[in-house]
Amino acid sequence: MKYISVCIVDDNPELRTVLSEIITMSDGYLCVGTLNTAAEAIKRIPEIGPDVVLMDINLGSGESGIDCVRELKPRMRSTNFMMCTVYEEDEKIFEALSAGASGYILKKTTPTKMLEAIRELHEGGSPMSSQIARKVVAAFQNKPANSPDSTIENLSSREKEILEWLSKGLTYKEIAAELFISQETVRKHVYHIYEKLHVSNRTEALNKFFGR
Repeated sequence: MKYISVCIVDDNPELRTVLSEIITMSDGYLCVGTLNTAAEAIKRIPEIGPDVVLMDINLGSGESGIDCVRELKPRMRSTNFMMCTVYEEDEKIFEALSAGASGYILKKTTPTKMLEAIRELHEGGSPMSSQIARKVVAAFQNKPANSPDSTIENLSSREKEILEWLSKGLTYKEIAAELFISQETVRKHVYHIYEKLHVSNRTEALNKFFGR
């Protein structure tokens, strides 16, 4: 069975243990490392080579998980980084996404949602907690719109509908339930959306859709 290998970077030992247990006890997931400092993360993650890294923002002693992602992502294109944090500030969100993170979820996320987010990230999505997605969308909508992008007109009504659901932070599974279609159908629609908009993740798709 193919596992999604996950590495956890957090300075809180209790949380590292809890996250590790959630991942290890779930079918299809494997925790391959738990690290607690930026220096350790920068050294060890390239050696471990995980599919997904759950990265805290504040690693204590002034160290930043965002800086870790900024350094590691260019060297590890096939590894997906997801911020797992208590911070909901716009500045932190956009700094993390700009640094190379492809997902952003809050630590209060339920274990089930956390695992769904890890899988979605591994499959090419950009999962965000609903609170974070709303902030991202609000930021896009408050920006002056650029000239209309003709590629938006290439989207079908169903594809636009799915983009709207994605902007609310829903997972593929939740969108499938809302639209009474299969997760695989949602995944295919998202693939076509990315292809038509010439983007590679949810953040870029929403950016283009809302004219940022």
